[in-house]
Amino acid sequence: MQEATSKTPNISVIVPTYNRLQTLPRAIHSILGQTYRDFDLWVVDDGSSDGTREWIQSELLGRNDLLTDIHYLYTERKGVSHARNKAIQLSRAPWIALLDSDDEWLPHKLEQQMALAACQPQLPLIHGEETWIRNGVRVNPMKKHQKAGGRVFSQCVPICCISPSTSLIRRCLFNEVGLFREDYPVCEDYDLWLKITSRYEVGFIEDPIINKYGGHEDQLSKAYKAMDYYRVKSLKEIANSPHLSESERDLVKSTLQKKCNILLKGYERHNNMDNYSEVKQLILGL
Repeated sequence: MQEATSKTPNISVIVPTYNRLQTLPRAIHSILGQTYRDFDLWVVDDGSSDGTREWIQSELLGRNDLLTDIHYLYTERKGVSHARNKAIQLSRAPWIALLDSDDEWLPHKLEQQMALAACQPQLPLIHGEETWIRNGVRVNPMKKHQKAGGRVFSQCVPICCISPSTSLIRRCLFNEVGLFREDYPVCEDYDLWLKITSRYEVGFIEDPIINKYGGHEDQLSKAYKAMDYYRVKSLKEIANSPHLSESERDLVKSTLQKKCNILLKGYERHNNMDNYSEVKQLILGL
């Protein structure tokens, strides 16, 4: 780990990574190329075996020309939530910015977000638009993926509408809603956004601030076929939140029932009954 300066930066940038040496340099260079410079960088290596450690040690650590404190943490393979949480707990900046190691920031990403934070200091989270690139080709997201600011809880219920790589989050917010769930191998971001947007309005940068890459085989969304199992668990927990309006609560319950029914049919069709009883009980408890 590179030694930190005595001054606490305004933002701690956190990059979890696992065997992504092909894309990690692009992500790191997009951080170091930001027009806003008051940040430190935390790279959390979740047990990589592809030369990630060697690249970081040779290309990043110990360099004095980067003008940024860089911290490298290596952990045994425990998942993206543990990696993010570890850096959140060890870092000290009042703001947390996340970047997945297969995405890249555009140069003015942090500058635009901090300008909005200065104008609207009540915002606990600021996210932004993204450009989607699939298998090297730019694609247009569907209407259901459209992002926005303000009271966006209802948009976050059916689908994850905030990209971690665009998010800038006040540290104090984690004290209120908790960290990323480490018992969720996927949809840990969906769970966190529900908790945050049920309580607060969020800020939004309308112009793209990141390039989001997809189509590669190591995406978690490709590894888990029944991701709605984790979404329904989160919906069940948020259904009784005192922060919801009646219409929002009704939306949670109707979405929960719909997703549970789809899951149950899928379990029956594929004769996969591991979580069948649990999901069935979620419906009966509505």
